[in-house]
Amino acid sequence: MTAMAFTLRTDAELEAALAELAATQGLSKQEVVRRAVLDLHQRTQHKSRVAAASAASRERWGEVLDRLGSV
Repeated sequence: MTAMAFTLRTDAELEAALAELAATQGLSKQEVVRRAVLDLHQRTQHKSRVAAASAASRERWGEVLDRLGSV
């Protein structure tokens, strides 16, 4: 894995939240940010996959589902 660096500008509210999370979780602030970003990415990707699967199912079974709903 290649490490890359960038500057994260924070305000007092974010700095306090990061410090608290780092202390309570026993992690560095960098690791708190890393985990938060990866968690959000995973949840976002999951929602996209569910939406795509739902659309595909509706395309394939929509007519049947409509008929079942009208019985």
